[in-house]
Amino acid sequence: MPMNARDRFTRFLASAGALLIAALWAAAPAHAQLRIEITSGVTDPIPIAIVPFARAVPADGGVDVAAIIQNDLEGSGRFRAQPRAQMISMPTRIQDVSLADWRASGNDYIVVGRVSALDGGQLAVDFELLNLLNGQQLAVGRFTGPQSALRNAAHRVSDVIYEKILGVRGAFATRIAYVAVDGKPPEQRYQLIVADSDGENARTILESRLPIMSPAWSPDGEWLAYVSFENRKSAVYVQRVRTGERRQVSARAGINGAPSWSPDGRRLALALGGSGGNVDVYVLDLASQNLTRITDDPAIDTEPVWAPDGKTLFFTSDRAGAPQIYRVAAQPGQQPKRITFGSHYNARPRVSPDGTLLAFVTIDQGNYRIAVQDLSNGTVRVLSRGTLDESPSFAPNGAMIIYSGRDRGQSVLATVSVDGLTGQRLKADRGEVREPVWGPFQQ
Repeated sequence: MPMNARDRFTRFLASAGALLIAALWAAAPAHAQLRIEITSGVTDPIPIAIVPFARAVPADGGVDVAAIIQNDLEGSGRFRAQPRAQMISMPTRIQDVSLADWRASGNDYIVVGRVSALDGGQLAVDFELLNLLNGQQLAVGRFTGPQSALRNAAHRVSDVIYEKILGVRGAFATRIAYVAVDGKPPEQRYQLIVADSDGENARTILESRLPIMSPAWSPDGEWLAYVSFENRKSAVYVQRVRTGERRQVSARAGINGAPSWSPDGRRLALALGGSGGNVDVYVLDLASQNLTRITDDPAIDTEPVWAPDGKTLFFTSDRAGAPQIYRVAAQPGQQPKRITFGSHYNARPRVSPDGTLLAFVTIDQGNYRIAVQDLSNGTVRVLSRGTLDESPSFAPNGAMIIYSGRDRGQSVLATVSVDGLTGQRLKADRGEVREPVWGPFQQ
């Protein structure tokens, strides 16, 4: 039987880390590998040839740099790569490219490159991007590092190509975090996983028999905040991704949930219930542990998220009788302003990196889907087409949104462009994957 909006909001808040709110209203070592499936793309993708790079055998460990670049660009839905079997030659330097021949093969651009071994076990990835229509060299570059960084170097090449052709900074050399759940109750295993943006190089940074929820990246990409039930009650932790160093920052009486980092990385916005059980939005100073209450209402105020200016918070509240999104200054005593209308269910706000768009979950034709709202004029556009889509998170370039949904009864991750034209699905080979969050650009 389909859930009504209130029941759904209760479940959704629990999955987002507001934790145990259902009780207020109802008074509810290996990791899975992700496989990418392209689900939609533009009707006229840009034709490009990505020629196999010269190898550095055996130092490159068999990594096919050109294949990674091709997967990145085709996965964006904006490009169509020429199959290798149809390539007229295999040049690795731009001076060996015949413009007329490659143009006659139906390509607008060509990428050539080489992987070479350096001293000290380092590798170099050299690449060139050529516009076949006018003969202009658009990019030439080199990335160096150990063999373990070869995939990242390929993603960085993809970023350069994407930006040079489309004018938008690429986000392939970034990371995602998500929660994976394997097994059946009461033997479930929860894992907090960090992976490349394409799902590769997955690494488990925390594992528990009890729920892990609401991961959130720090602005510098060094830390993750999350909610853990490892002590059989909700608590908020922050953990350094590289070293595993972690500390508990909120284990107050009642609900501790939905952490969100401030843009300066010094504070967390939280949803706290306190001993009285009423959930409100607070701001926690991580250095001093000083707590500032932002909302004070009998309704449930939860899922806070910062605007890029660091002065404003968006949050979900049922103070109007049903879940809607509100905006409030990140200081006490301010009156929240309702932002969303049009649907009787709007929740889980996320703000684009440039502060112009608000992503959230809405009810559309009886289904829970991802929508974006232009904050300057209030225009709303529904992007996803699933039935139970949730947990949106913007890519750091603002061009894509990652979210979780269902596919033939299985929980999957998916991406969609903010214009709704392109998308892909990241499907686990086993278990459930949920609550994705896209990390910032890496330095």
